[in-house]
Parts: sequence; structure tokens; C-alpha cells
Amino acid sequence: MIGDFTIDATDGLARAATLETAHGTIRTPVFMPVGTKGTIKALDPLELEALGAQIVLGNTYHLHLRPGEDVVRDLGGLHRFMAWGGPILTDSGGFQVFSLRDTLIAADDDGVTFRSVYDGTPERLTPETAMGVQAALGSDIAMALDECPPGEAERAVVERAVERTARWAARSVASPAAPGQMRFGIVQGGVDMPLRRRSVDQITSLPFEGFAIGGLSVGEEREAMFETTGQVAALLPAARPRYFMGIGDPEGVLRVIASGVDMFDCVLPTRTARTGSALTWDGRLNMHNKRFERDAGPLDPDCDCPACTRFSRGYIRHLIMQRELLGLRLLSLHNVRFLVSLCGAARSAIEDGTFSAFLDRSLARLRPTR
Repeated sequence: MIGDFTIDATDGLARAATLETAHGTIRTPVFMPVGTKGTIKALDPLELEALGAQIVLGNTYHLHLRPGEDVVRDLGGLHRFMAWGGPILTDSGGFQVFSLRDTLIAADDDGVTFRSVYDGTPERLTPETAMGVQAALGSDIAMALDECPPGEAERAVVERAVERTARWAARSVASPAAPGQMRFGIVQGGVDMPLRRRSVDQITSLPFEGFAIGGLSVGEEREAMFETTGQVAALLPAARPRYFMGIGDPEGVLRVIASGVDMFDCVLPTRTARTGSALTWDGRLNMHNKRFERDAGPLDPDCDCPACTRFSRGYIRHLIMQRELLGLRLLSLHNVRFLVSLCGAARSAIEDGTFSAFLDRSLARLRPTR
């Protein structure tokens, strides 16, 4: 049944679970590749499926502005529009509005006014319009509109964001949804645990099908981020999915899994690929480095992606140095597969009761960038 969430195994705080959606079952822990504008950059949906991706993320802000949710709806909804048959999560657009500070005109208790990043046209986003856009897109999971302050924000700013997020969450969950669409609420509060506890109490009192930890990985100190994640995850209902918004480096993924988080997303694997870097068990490899020029080995000998099974580091470096599109595609394929496989291995370890040893071994292998 849509919305059913079953915890299949635990090991410490780490969880292996299943979530039923209108477009299939999600097995967690799960990494969600980000398709900001209705596409995972450089990758075909069939390739994503072959890589093992279970769910992708679409961006409400960008799809609302280009091409417009009415266009997507008239072309059959986001699944048909982008030819992806699996589950889709859409964010609310709030993060983009508040992170693109130069375009922000005003924020008030009713909503937020901003200038389009495309043409400067004034736009208005409220909880009702954010949910309306997501209903038209037809995603499986729609996120409530929230206010996301920067990591360096003063406490008064963070507290205001907590209260505004709570009011917007109540309006979001009361808005009409698409058939079979679940809604997730977002907890704010920065690294201030009293504010986080208040936000958890406010958001979990509402009838959301899942809960996200927002307002982290936005400039705060990294260890404080992990400590806050662990404390907040422990406060969230065990019988609902937990989603960390915006983490995608291998160490970070493993550490939030260890804290009891089920879902996470990030642009990092494809963005890193476009800078010419590969995520591997030997750390992040900069393929511009001349030492790879005559390297006949794969990007990662433990990876089964098309880049690793068919091409050498030397060839991929050549493509990157010559700015060939194939090089960026191969690195994108590899980086997504690496994170998907990492989550699969974590799930297997949780099911086997060996996650703690797996975590220690994995973190020891993931060496610094070179």
C-alpha cells in the first residue's frame, strides 16, 4: 500500500527498510540522484535504471519556471515527461529561493517573493503554490515549503525560520495532493538543539508520511552537522522514513546512515564528474592529474559501471583533458553507480548485522583526495 514503511533490519542505529510508492518499492538506505530540471545531467533514464538508481529528485523551483508545471502536466506528468518509470521526489523550491539570496525580494509569513534566476521576473511562492506545483508535476513524494537559513545565521534568524517552517508545514499538508502522492515535512533549527527539538515537536505533530532533516550542510562545521543529525534522527518517529537533505560524499553518506537516516540526495556525483573527478574507494581522483596519463587500470577495480568495465583511467583522462562529452558522461555514470553501490553494500551489512565493521572498514578505505 502506498506510504507503507517497513523496517526490515537494524544494526545499531542504522536501518534497512522498504517504502511503498505509487511507482514502486524503495529499499533503503537509498541515494537519490538529483535531476534539477527533469534530467540527471548527462544520463539517460535507462542508464540510471541500469546503475541501480531507485528514485530520483526533481526541482520544483526550476521546473515551475522552465517549462512550467502546466506544460509538464499536459505532457503526462513528470514521470512521462522525463521517461522515468520509478519513484520521484520533488523538493519544495524553498532551498533555491533562500540560497539564491541575490534574487530574494522579500519573505513574510505568507510566503516568499523572488526574482526568477532565468529572466528576473518577480515570482511568488507560498506553501499552497509550492504544493500545487508538485501536485501538477505528479511526484511520488512532495516536500513541504520551509525556510532554510544559512549555516552562519544568528539564533534569532534560525528561530524565526523554525516558527515560519512550522506554519508553512501546516498549510502544506492541508493542501491538495496528486493521487498517490505522499508529503514529507522538514525539520529546521540549524545546529541549535533546543530549536531542533521544538521543530521536531511541531513538524511531527502533523500528518506527514515522512520527515526530513533540513538546514544542514549549508555552511556549518561538519562535525557539528553529524552530531546534530544523530540527535535529530533519534527524535524523529521510528515508523516513518527519515531523509537528510543534501549530502552525497561517500563518508557523509555512511555517517548519516549510521545515525539512522534512510534517504539522502545531492548533486555531488554529477557535479563532481563535470569537474573531472571520480569518487572511488581510494578517495576522490582528479582525472586532470598527469599521473593517470598512462594508467591502464579502471577508475575503481571494485566498480561494475560501464566506465570501469570498459575504459582505462588513461583514456578517461584523455577525454577530460580534451573536454570530450563522453568523459563527463563516463564519470557521471561511475559516480552515481559508486554511491548506489555504497548504499546497497550498507544495506547488506545492516541485514547481516555487520554494519559497524563495514562502516569502520569503509571509512578507513576512503582516503583524501589525490
